[in-house]
This record gives sequence, C-alpha cells and structure tokens, in this order.
Amino acid sequence: MDTSGQKAQKHKAAGRADRKKQARSRFRFSRSSPLLKLFTVLGPGLIAANAGNDAGGIATFASAGANYGYNLLWALAIAGFCLAIVQEMCARMGAITGKGLADLIREQFGVRWATLAMLALLVANTGVTVSEFLGIAASVQVLANDPNTPWVYVIVPIAGLALWWLVIKGSYRRVEKIFLIMSLGFLAYIPAAFAAHPSWSSVGRELILPHLDTSSGYLLTVVALVGTTISPYMQFFVQSSVADKGIHSGEYIYEQLDVYSGTIFAVIIAGFVIIASAAALYQGHPLPVPITALDAAQALRSFAGQYAGLLFGIGLFGASLLAAAVLPLSTSYGICEAFGFERGVSRSFKEAPVFQSIFTGLIILGVLITLIPGLPIFEVLVILQDLNAAMLPILLIFIILLINNRRLMGRHVNNLAFNVISWGTVVLITILIILFLLNQIFGIPL
Repeated sequence: MDTSGQKAQKHKAAGRADRKKQARSRFRFSRSSPLLKLFTVLGPGLIAANAGNDAGGIATFASAGANYGYNLLWALAIAGFCLAIVQEMCARMGAITGKGLADLIREQFGVRWATLAMLALLVANTGVTVSEFLGIAASVQVLANDPNTPWVYVIVPIAGLALWWLVIKGSYRRVEKIFLIMSLGFLAYIPAAFAAHPSWSSVGRELILPHLDTSSGYLLTVVALVGTTISPYMQFFVQSSVADKGIHSGEYIYEQLDVYSGTIFAVIIAGFVIIASAAALYQGHPLPVPITALDAAQALRSFAGQYAGLLFGIGLFGASLLAAAVLPLSTSYGICEAFGFERGVSRSFKEAPVFQSIFTGLIILGVLITLIPGLPIFEVLVILQDLNAAMLPILLIFIILLINNRRLMGRHVNNLAFNVISWGTVVLITILIILFLLNQIFGIPL
C-alpha cells in the first residue's frame, strides 16, 4: 500500500508528465517554421522585463529625470545590460532543467537556505505587490487629475478582482497573451517623451559622457534605479514561466531572443520615462520635495499638452496592472517550488491550493492597504524599491552558483565573459546597497 508521501510523489510526477505532454503538443505545430516557433516561445522574457517597469520603477525613473535630468541614463543602460545577462541565465536554467529557481535552490543548497531565500522573497514581494496597487491608485489620480478622487476606491478593487479571476480561472496560454497585451501600455511613454520636446543632443551626451555626481541623493537614486531595473521577482518569474511553459533546449535559441528583445524594450521604455520627466520637471538641480505621479503628469500637461499627461497616466496604469499580477505569481511559484507544493497557472484551486492561496492572499492584501486614506503613494513606492533591492545580491549569488554547476547544466554552464559580467554585477550592486544602508541607518554621508 502506498504511503501518503509516495502518493504525493506520484501525484507530482503525474503533474510533471502532464505539463511535458502539453508542452510537446503546443510546440508540435511550429516545428517546420522558425517564425511560428519564435511566436510560440515568445512571452516569459518580455513579460518579466516589462514587469520590472512597475509602479515603483516608474516612480524611480520619473524622480531620476525630475532631479537629475538626463544624467542617469548611463546608469539605466548599464543596469539594462546586466539585467539581460541575469534574465538569460535564469531562462537557460528553466529550459535545461525544467525547474524553477526556488526548486533548484532547495535541491542544491538544502531546505534551510531555501527557507531563508523564500522568507526574503515573501517579505520583499509582499511590499512590492502593495506598491503595484498603489501604482494603480496613482494612475487613477493622474487620469482623473485629482489627488482625492473617489474613483480610487472603485477602480483598485475591480482591478484586483479582475487580475485574480484572470489567473485563477485561466490557462497559462490565455494569461500569457493578456500579459503581453498589457505590455503594450508601456508604449504610451514614447509619444509622451516626444511631446515634451527634450534636447536630444543632451540626451546623447549624458548617455555616453555623463557628468558624474558624488552627492548622497545622486548615489541613492542610482541604487534605487539599479534595484528597480533588476528586480528579484523577475528572475523567479522568468525561470518558472520557461519551465511551466515547457520550453526545452531545442527551442532555447528562441527564448534567448525573447529575453534579449524583452529587456531592450523595457530599458527603452524606462529611458523615455526619464527623458519625459527630465524635459518637463528638471530645473538644473534636485527638487526640494519628492514628486508625485500627479506632479509629473501635470508638468507634462502644462509643458506638452493634456495628451502627454494622459499618456503618462495610461502607461502607469498598464505598468502597475501587469506587475500586480506578475509579482504575486512569482511569489507563489517560488514558495511552492521551494517546498514541493503543486503549482502552475493552469492548475485549479483544488489541484494547487497553496499556489492559488498565496496568489489570492497577496492580491487581497495589496488592495486593502492601498485603500488606506491619506497614504503618501509615490514616496512609499520609492521606499519599497529600496527594500526590494536589498535581497538582490544574495539571489544573484545563488543564480551564478547554480548556472555554473556542470552536473546540473552540463555544457550549458556560463562562459568566462558571462561569469565576469555576472560577478561584476554582484559586486557593483553590493557596494551600492552598502552605501545606501550606511546613509539610511547610520546617517553616514556618501
């Protein structure tokens, strides 16, 4: 007679077999056409990279432009390059092993390290999930052109309910298609930037030969910018999505295109947010008080017409909506993988109760906190990005150690160039985080 543990193992094995069978059937029709195969694979990289341009990201980019003009575009370019490397490593692990990042951490480093990693992920992702619903609220304020609009108390719960229904009742393919459509909302920032009539010669000069600053505010803005560009939850999401979608080594060349094109698109959008905010708000020196989303939109309206402010609000709404779904999903994926629970968007509540419960709980928490009257939304968004960045170096070390494990990855381990770049990213981010903590906790000037 099977024990309960043996039954659980058989159930998990059957679930994996079902996913592989579904994956084979999805890719069968596109074997003869590379273009069709590319469109079949497209999704995880594009969604993960664009989810990084979430509400906190938009707040950070807008603040960078308002306070330092085009001067931090160089930092965005470097962060985007590092993001592409990290995302590619996670997608490669998902394709080669068929497992998520948390699953591999538990298997290779043990339950204690997995528990520590998941606790850090849960704390950081809970805070940032709340920030996404705060972003939805901020976008409603922008679109209504009123910081006290009562529509916040209507739109935010409806958005939360819609996202919950989409994931709980949808299949992976349906959810992915809707996420990709949501990503189109980011395109609103491109015409908004052009409408603000920036100095493109200054943009090019600051991107290539920036005037570096050693002030406390400048360096702390760099920390927030790097932290929001390479968000920890993005790595859990992209690897779990690749594994859940059933992409294997034979299709991986197409997934690489997905990852790199998604990262390029996301960085370009972030750059246009900085450019639009710089053109509308920068006065040659940092602003004396933090800006809000409504400040940025009103400045764009007065500088470039009402449609520029409207486009800013639409982009913020799309960014927040996408990340409000991706963040709880990445948390659910990570925790369920780490502790062996059944997971997957295509699984019902009965089949994957822990996965669906975590997702549901985070959605509810995000909505309830957002509805607290008088919450300083934009300031909270930037603070939560710093919390999110604090766990990034630890996660990157796990990723680099796993990707270089030949028993796990075979010939698909990192080459020398990837290792130099990835370890350099860890060192750079660690230094920035230490500087940030010294300033924030002990008041040590930078």
